[in-house]
Amino acid sequence: MKLKIAAVGRLRAGPEADLVRDYMARFDKTGRNLGLGPISLHEVEAKKGGMAAEAHLLEKAIGLSAPVCALDERGKVMSSPDFAKLLGTWRDQGAAEPVFMIGGADGIDPNLRARANISLSFGKMVWPHMLVRVMLAEQLYRAASILAGNPYHRS
Repeated sequence: MKLKIAAVGRLRAGPEADLVRDYMARFDKTGRNLGLGPISLHEVEAKKGGMAAEAHLLEKAIGLSAPVCALDERGKVMSSPDFAKLLGTWRDQGAAEPVFMIGGADGIDPNLRARANISLSFGKMVWPHMLVRVMLAEQLYRAASILAGNPYHRS
């Protein structure tokens, strides 16, 4: 099962970009034997028109993919094992290419957010959208490790 991260803004060279690439590569390697991966990152430009303009670009990036998971402060807070179970369920149900959607500085347009099958939160705090990419990539790798029975995740 391929995965896609659709995100507003371009990740510039630096520690965040290095971490995202590292965790995505780890996910691809760990997930390969589990029917998970590869994972791709699709970046869209942050627009002066705000959330509505960005939503149009995100919709193009998402296409007809399903399921769609919005990363949103109002979303569901999940444990890492529960997140791994969600990925395993999507894989077992034959989801072609789940998309994880990350908005820009103002978040995700409410109409596009409503399209998501699930909203996921990394806690009640608001995180910089570039850091959310790192956190998501790490959690995807952790989920693959949990599904593979690797010792990376210790509960």
